[in-house]
Parts: sequence; C-alpha cells; structure tokens
Amino acid sequence: MEIFEGLDALLKTFWFVAIPASIIFIIQMIMTFTGTDGSDALEADLDVGHGDSSFQLFSLRNLINFLLGFSWTGISFYATINNKALLIILSLAVGVLFVYLFFIIIRQVQKLAENNSFQISNALNKSAEVYLTIPEHKKGKGKIMISIKGSFHELDAMTEHGTIPSGTLVKVVKIENNDILIVETI
Repeated sequence: MEIFEGLDALLKTFWFVAIPASIIFIIQMIMTFTGTDGSDALEADLDVGHGDSSFQLFSLRNLINFLLGFSWTGISFYATINNKALLIILSLAVGVLFVYLFFIIIRQVQKLAENNSFQISNALNKSAEVYLTIPEHKKGKGKIMISIKGSFHELDAMTEHGTIPSGTLVKVVKIENNDILIVETI
C-alpha cells in the first residue's frame, strides 16, 4: 500500500482503524435500514439500563462506534495537534462520546416502542369527569370521561354512594368485573 508508506506510525494506525471500522459501520447501517440486523454478534453479560430498556455496553456495534470516533478524530486533528499524547487522549474521549451518544439515541428509540394500549387497570386512582349521571348505590351505570396515557376514554361507572350528576369530578377507587369503574366524588 503505497499511500500509507510515507505516513507517521500514529497516523497510519488511525487510518488502519478508520477504514475497517467505517466499512463495518456502513454494513451495519445498511442491515439496520433493511431490517436484517437482528442483534449484535458479540454481546457481553454487562447490561446498563433503566427499567426495561437494557443497553449492551460491550457489543460489536459499540466497539465500531468507539473506533469510528477514535480513528476519525485522530485523522482529523493529526495536522493541528502536535502533541501525540493529547491527540490520543482527545481521540479516546471522542470515541467514548460516540458510544454515549449512541446510548442516548437508542434510549429515545426504545421509548417509541412503549406499549400504550389501553388497560382498564390504568384508570385506578385517576380523576375523571362524569359524562352521564351515575345513579345512586349501584342501581345502574353512568359514564365517565377519563384521560389515560394521553387519550380520553368513555367508560362505564358506578358509585357506592349517592347519585353523581354530569360534570362532577370523581376519582376511580375500584374496578369491578374488569369493566366497571367504581368512583367517588372528589
């Protein structure tokens, strides 16, 4: 490879890391956009995450992200930063930053995969407004309008006390038969 013969050893190293890392990154990107990426080939047992969203700290994808940031920073600043140690430290820092940014992006994408389907159990202890008058002490059903996970639902409701007229604010205190809400006035 005649192109690399006249280069300094450090710059040559940056190039030898950048070229394969970039090629693998492009392949990963194409596989991701076509839906054939499946999962990383190399995974470690160390999960870093919050709740259900786990993040593989040691994975092929993160290694490639680190190497991209590391190598291209070294190549980009090689001519402007004369201190080799400072250049390597900056390159390492940018590599770690690439992994961190990828982590942030993955967390945001995982939020899009939340299950926001309606479950009546989410209505418990929520406040609502009576839509159709609720008769006294379980003598019939009325309806309430309740907001759950950002969408409004019209649900059947009963009370264990006196009649609750339309427009009254209520709180859901119980769920009966998995479809009727028991409410009381606030």
